Amino acid sequence: MRTLTLSSPNLDLASTNQTLSTLTTPEIIRWASFTFGSGLVLSTSFGIQSAVMLHLVTQVIPNIPVIWLDTGYLMPETYEFAEVLSQRLNLNLKVYQSPISPGQMEAIYGKLWDKGNLESLNLYDHIRKVEPMQRALQELNATAWLAGLRRHQTDFRNDLNLLNLQENRYKILPILNWSSRDIYQYLTAYHLPYHPLFDRGYATVGDWHSSRPLTLEDDHERETRFQGLKQECGIHLDQVPSRSREPLG
Repeated sequence: MRTLTLSSPNLDLASTNQTLSTLTTPEIIRWASFTFGSGLVLSTSFGIQSAVMLHLVTQVIPNIPVIWLDTGYLMPETYEFAEVLSQRLNLNLKVYQSPISPGQMEAIYGKLWDKGNLESLNLYDHIRKVEPMQRALQELNATAWLAGLRRHQTDFRNDLNLLNLQENRYKILPILNWSSRDIYQYLTAYHLPYHPLFDRGYATVGDWHSSRPLTLEDDHERETRFQGLKQECGIHLDQVPSRSREPLG
């Protein structure tokens, strides 16, 4: 378990966000490193454009702990992509999983992604993503985390700031205001790869059962996730779905 070099500061969100808005993306990352010390972590999904955030951050903080939630249902191409980027960027990868195996979960609850309702999807995300992320942040003594969210991705993300407070931890979003063009130019400049499924029409990718390629009928890329029933998996939200029957530990 890591020892913090700095305690979590008490920051004024409004004034700090105003200051951060004047900085470049690498400067925001350096500010986060100086402010939070070894209490700072990075999360990744190894999604379509994850190479950008991973490269940006590790250029400034090479050994930062990188949290990856392995749900047990990821695409084979995602595991391959994770291996490629981990080797190329020498990532200090911290893999977290649910204490409940996929088989155990399905035996108790059934195939939650097939039930066609929001409650089941929320329970699935809580078991496989939210609980492991909360445990990761606690075990790594995280006082702040860096994430690669961007405004255009979901309605919720459109209202975020560069610096946010989530469940008593600071969250820093250095590429929040980046456009798709910015992402493309960065990937090209540093010869970084897209996720392999990008060439097969995926604009965003998660678990195999809740991700599909983008079609002409889709108004937004997030319609290709979670059967279009929701936009967020829950790890970036304060609230955790309630359920009378708790998952087995």
